[in-house]
Amino acid sequence: MSTPRKALVAGAHGIIGRTLTDHLRGLGGWDVVGLSRRGGPGSLAVDLLDSADTSAKLADHRDATHLFYAAYQDRPTWAELVPPNVAMLENLVDALDGSALEHVSLMQGYKVYGAHLGPFKTPARESDAGHLPPEFNVDQQALLERRAPSWSAIRPSVVGGTTLGNPMNLALVIAVYASITKELGLPLRFPGKPGAYDSLLEMTDAGLLAEATVWAATSTRNEAFNIANGDLFRWSELWPKLAAYFELDTAPPLPMSLTTVMADKGPLWSELAAEYGLKPGYDQVSAWPFGDFVFSWDYDVFADTSKSRRAGFHSYVDTERMFYRLFDDFRRDKIIP
Repeated sequence: MSTPRKALVAGAHGIIGRTLTDHLRGLGGWDVVGLSRRGGPGSLAVDLLDSADTSAKLADHRDATHLFYAAYQDRPTWAELVPPNVAMLENLVDALDGSALEHVSLMQGYKVYGAHLGPFKTPARESDAGHLPPEFNVDQQALLERRAPSWSAIRPSVVGGTTLGNPMNLALVIAVYASITKELGLPLRFPGKPGAYDSLLEMTDAGLLAEATVWAATSTRNEAFNIANGDLFRWSELWPKLAAYFELDTAPPLPMSLTTVMADKGPLWSELAAEYGLKPGYDQVSAWPFGDFVFSWDYDVFADTSKSRRAGFHSYVDTERMFYRLFDDFRRDKIIP
């Protein structure tokens, strides 16, 4: 019998890391250890910003063959994001230096292409020119190019998943927004910038992303890959369909900050939770700043994923059906009414 591979998953409780951890365990042939600040069942509590703690906690896991890095520390500005997010990865690489490590998988995103700064070249390609710093994704990849035995960089679009307490879960933003709108007897208005309603976008299903991440880590070396569902959409076409799922009418889009208009909706959510037996509190489901960020994109945001297909990854997810499946999961798990 062959020796199983051993995976360390940093950021194991996030929308990406949790799905990746479950996927690896479901494959068989992998010994999987999740890493997170909080720890918990099946994961190891480790402060990746503390080099001594990281080294001590990983002393018993230097037989790991693969490191999957999906950890993230938020900060108020782009420049402030660089030091902690580079330091966490560097501390992990230092702790595993000279060990059995074969490959490091780095989770990135379209910020590499400047998607967060404004209109950028689309479709974005892995070979596109870089942009002025600061950008921690770029610095992290440069670190791996110098230090890792081999690496892959995975670049998803907005990720769709079911993890709670995550500041970047767009499907949950829409589900909670729709649930509150329905309780108030109102139509579901698109809240973003006027131009955002007709921009061309794409998303990445968390399950598809997990599959692609493991594929790249075990089939490629020293390559970056854009990973998305494989279809494109405009909110102007998709929004009425998502509203229909919640049995809501729509009205013309109205630009508004969800962070502002939802700030006083905690008591209403508590009433819904009591009526429908919902499990999470309002603070666990209200990722409004991220919703405002995505709905502000009044420019196209999508990438060319043909490189991964040419290299052998061919999975595909229908984005509209992905939303319905996630909404069904939220209802099943008593996250929304």
